[in-house]
Amino acid sequence: MLVDTRIAFIGSGIMAEAMITGLLRQEVTSADCIVASGPRVERGDYLSEKYGVGVTTDNREALKEAGIVVLSVKPQMLAAVISDLRGLIPPEALVLSIVAGAKIDTIEQGLDHKAIVRSMPNTPAQIGEGITVWTASEAVSEEQLEYARTILTALGEEIWVDDEDYLDMATALSGTGPAYVFLFLEAMVDAGVHLGFPRYVAEKLVIQTLRGSVEYVRQAPDHLARLRNQVTSPGGTSAEALYFLERAGFRTALSRAIWAAYQRSLTLGEGKKKGRLADEDE
Repeated sequence: MLVDTRIAFIGSGIMAEAMITGLLRQEVTSADCIVASGPRVERGDYLSEKYGVGVTTDNREALKEAGIVVLSVKPQMLAAVISDLRGLIPPEALVLSIVAGAKIDTIEQGLDHKAIVRSMPNTPAQIGEGITVWTASEAVSEEQLEYARTILTALGEEIWVDDEDYLDMATALSGTGPAYVFLFLEAMVDAGVHLGFPRYVAEKLVIQTLRGSVEYVRQAPDHLARLRNQVTSPGGTSAEALYFLERAGFRTALSRAIWAAYQRSLTLGEGKKKGRLADEDE
């Protein structure tokens, strides 16, 4: 437990709330050790009422006596936020960023602070089933690394990497990954409705099919292609469906989507508002 360590969230959006929920659920800290800063008074009132945490609309106020500062603002807002906070981070504090695309060097120079952890959690962190990839600057102490690991473990699983480049890859694969899954689920449910199922039945069938398939993969030691082959009888329904998915370029479309997300993460890191269209030629 992070006893008596004040945690300041700079940005009070959905992912900040997910982290607050996880920290309190796992009893990593107490509500009176957390303060969340954001521009919307009504958002702060909601967080205060639901979780009992401190709230403010003043980022500088949130930093006072903070041992851990969580940067949880939108990427487009980061430059202005760190510029406003430059030189104000408590000297012994750890800065933990969950901002997509934001490089450690950018945060370090912007804040004039050395101890930076960069991480990329994903949406299932809201229910403690997330996966977070993370790394740290050389100035982060062993004790601070354990602080970071404790916080991220409260969100689900965590993977430490020693190469920051993996963070942009993780942004495209696991960070954005739930969106791909939700679209896939939506498409399957719509197909079920088209077949004639009531929507609630289609949703139950599709969600349990995905849940069961994922759990089967977790317990099976075989390669994914082998598992797919196990349910693909020659001339059967699975073979027919997979044939059409391959003809439609399912793998290629997914691969290009993930690559496009990766490229977008890189442009966010460079502070660009728009990236190159994914389907443009080189």
